[in-house]
Parts: sequence; structure tokens; C-alpha cells
Amino acid sequence: MGGTLNYRAEQRGCYRVLAGVRRISLCALLWMVPFSLLVPPAQAQGVPEGPVAPRPSNQHQATKGKVIKTETDLTLVGASVTDPMGRIVTGLERQDFRVFENGQEQEIVYFASEDVPVSIGVIFDMSGSMSDKIEKSRNAAVQFFRTANPQDEFFLVDFNDRARLVTRFTGSIDKLQNRLLYTAAHGMTALYDGVYLGLSQMRGAHNTKKALLILSDGGDNHSRYSESEIRRFVREADVQIYAIGLFDPDGGRTVEERNGPPLLEDLTAMTGGRMFVVQRLDELPDIATKISMELRNQYVLGYRPSNRNHDGTWRKIKVKLRPPKGLPPLTVYAKTGYLAPTP
Repeated sequence: MGGTLNYRAEQRGCYRVLAGVRRISLCALLWMVPFSLLVPPAQAQGVPEGPVAPRPSNQHQATKGKVIKTETDLTLVGASVTDPMGRIVTGLERQDFRVFENGQEQEIVYFASEDVPVSIGVIFDMSGSMSDKIEKSRNAAVQFFRTANPQDEFFLVDFNDRARLVTRFTGSIDKLQNRLLYTAAHGMTALYDGVYLGLSQMRGAHNTKKALLILSDGGDNHSRYSESEIRRFVREADVQIYAIGLFDPDGGRTVEERNGPPLLEDLTAMTGGRMFVVQRLDELPDIATKISMELRNQYVLGYRPSNRNHDGTWRKIKVKLRPPKGLPPLTVYAKTGYLAPTP
């Protein structure tokens, strides 16, 4: 897998790999930590009522120890940049980016690239079709948790016939590992309910930066919520979504399974995240580490929209690059829009 490249270092003639994603033996992923068999499974939680759209605020935590206070609305956009080999690119600066809202270029008035604490929800598929993948999926989740920063917080949602909150926000990796022991694959797939429950839990996040990681092998066939409702909920929430797709090579036997990949692709792209399709199960730990690295090596671009109307409309965002000369073609990932505040 790829690593993290500092292209400013490369411009100085020392093309330096700052961090790589090492290939790690699956048997080592549990870190030899004995799981407690005395911890009872978490009580199942029902899916709560409809979501609450985030309220616009004039205060944003954008970098560690720094609070941005503005007298006018400030729109913050997280952006990840990769090279042709999929490696994360660091070292770019404000002048290397352009931001457009509804086709009109905006002035970038805030720029940061620091590693900030993240509130992360893991949405874990334990439906029957995951029975032959569940163990390695657990290992990937553990690897993802193990790359956490001290100020990160996590919660765990799993789903089969219904979604349930297994662990509320916690910084205890051991607690999360213990809860994962009780994920037994069976039943149908309430993916939409799992995503919705994860978005609902984000209302209790302590960090400004929020993300969901979905591990699933197919589409929905047993949710209370519909696909259109989930798309609307995602648009209303300021949460970045990543997905690890463990799809059947033949595309699946049902319409729901065939619709799973494009749905996850759309949800992740809408929020500035990405979907990683697993070709071999032994790739899972490396992919989990790659996503963690990407979350912690993002740029934050802030601008005051030229359209100051509080009309609740969907505003399209496009982030473009104008990198220094001599670099290979780069790809930028950023959310595709946001809902303007209402009066």
C-alpha cells in the first residue's frame, strides 16, 4: 500500500517518505492482548427517531489548540490529496488550492494542515453474509483503533437485522476490542439503519472533526430507513464517511447487493471520504491503516461564502489544485457540498 509523501521535501531534492503503511501479519494484529471473556455484550439499542441537522455556529475548532471565531459564516472544507500511487501528499500550501461554490471561486481565508483530534464511529456489518469475513474484519477494526491519537474518541455500531449501539464514545481501545469479540455474523443487513444510528451518535461528539468508517459486504435489505432518507441525512450532517467494501466478485445475487457498492461510493464521495474495495481479505489491515493516515493528514480550507443568504439550499463545492511545477498529477478529495444555514 501507499504511504505519506512530503512533496515540499521532494522539491528540495530529497523526495522523502515520511510514513509508510507496512504490511503486517494478521496474527499480530490483535497485538497479543488477551480479550476479557467476562465482559457482557452491550445492551442492544433501538434506532432513535429522525436526525437533527447541525446548527450553524460562529466558532470552529480547526487546529489543535486553536479556535476560529468569525463575525460572518465561515465554511470549512477538509481535503485529502494523493499522488498517482495513492500515497497521501503533505507539504502543500494555501496557494496550491482553489475552492469554488456553485461554480464561483471563493477566497481562502483560513488554511491548516495539522493533525487534530477526531471523533470516529465504526459501523460494523455482522450480517450472515459476513460469516466468512468476520474474523479478518475484526482484525482490521482493531488495527484502525490502534492507530488512534490520545485525544481521539470512538464509538461502535454493529448491524444485522437491526442496528445497535455497542459502545458509546470512548477513548479505551481495550474496551472496543472486547466488544468486538461479541460480533457474531448472522441475519439480514440493516445498513441504512446502521449509518443513521452512527450519524445520530455524532451529536454527542467532543471533537469538531467527525468521521464514520463503514465495514460492509453489500447492500441493505432490512432497514427502517430508505436510501433517499439516508442520502438526505448524510447531506445534513457534517461527517466524513469512509467505507471498506468486501463485495462479492460477481456483484452479488440480489438487487440490494448489486446496489451496495455504488451507494457507498456516493456517500463517501459526497462527504470527502473514500471507499476502498477489498480484493483480498489479507489487505484489510493495510487499508484500515491507510484510512487512519488519511484522516490525520488532511488540509482544512476556510472561506466566507460570497452568497450570504441563509436560505437552507444545497451549495455545491469543488476543490481544485494548482500545485507547484514538477509534481505528478495529484488527486484531491473533498466534500461536494453543504446545506446553507436557515434564517
